[in-house]
Amino acid sequence: MDPKRWRLDGQLALVTGGSAGIGRAIARELLGFGADVLLTARDPAALEAACGELLEDYPERDVQGFVADVAIEEQRRELLDWVEDHGDGSLDILVNNAGGNLAKATTDYSDDEWRQVFEVNLFAAFELSRYLHPLLTRHAASAIVNVGSVSGETSVRTGAPYGMSKAAMHQMTRNLAVEWAEDGIRVNAVAPWYIRTRRTSDKLADPDYLDEVLLRTPIGRIGEPEEVAAAVAFLCLPAAGYITGECIAVDGGFLRYGF
Repeated sequence: MDPKRWRLDGQLALVTGGSAGIGRAIARELLGFGADVLLTARDPAALEAACGELLEDYPERDVQGFVADVAIEEQRRELLDWVEDHGDGSLDILVNNAGGNLAKATTDYSDDEWRQVFEVNLFAAFELSRYLHPLLTRHAASAIVNVGSVSGETSVRTGAPYGMSKAAMHQMTRNLAVEWAEDGIRVNAVAPWYIRTRRTSDKLADPDYLDEVLLRTPIGRIGEPEEVAAAVAFLCLPAAGYITGECIAVDGGFLRYGF
C-alpha cells in the first residue's frame, strides 16, 4: 500500500463556514491528514478562536482565517484575492460548507428571505467554485466537496427553500463533476442528517422531537461533526481519485429507512 494515497501533505484547502460545527471539524480532519487550511467565516471572534485552537493542536501546519460573508458578491471577490495571495497562488481543495436556513411555511416567506437561503446555500458555492476554478486547475488532481443535506433528497421539515437549495447543490455537484473532470477537478458532496452542532441544539433539546428523529434513524443516535468531516476528508484523498459526481449521505441510514 502506498501511504501517500491516504495523506494530504503539501496540499492547501479552503473551508467556508469554518469557525464552528461541521466546518471546524472538517478543517481539523484535513489538518490531521497533513493539509494546510484556510478558513473563512462571518464572525471575526469565532474565526480567530477556531484558528487559534487548530494551530495549538497542529503547530506544524499553516492555519489562517479570513472574515467574509460568502453570500455577498463583493466579499467573495475579496476572498478570492486573499486565497490567490497564499502559497504559489493555487488551491488543492475547496469545501463549500457555509450555509444557513430560515424554516417557515412556504407562504410565509418574504421574497428577500427565501432568496437569501439560496444565496448562502447555493449561489455562494457555485460562484466560489467558478472563481477558484483557475487555482484548482493548477494541479493535476484537485477536489471540491459540497456540504449538502438529506433535505436535498427528501422532505425533512426544513422549509421548502432550504431543501430546494440543497437539491440544486447536489445537481450542481454532478454537473461540475462531468464538466471539470478533464481539468483534473473531482467534485463530490456529502448529505448529513441531524448532526450535533450549535445550530441543531435547540430542536434536539425537545425530548419528543429527539425521539421522533431517532426513530427514523436506523443507527439510533445523532451524528457528530467529526463523522461528516471524515467523509469530506476521504473524498479529498488521492485514495478517492476515481470518485466524482457522488453525494454520500452521512445520515445513520435515515434515507434508507423503510417501514
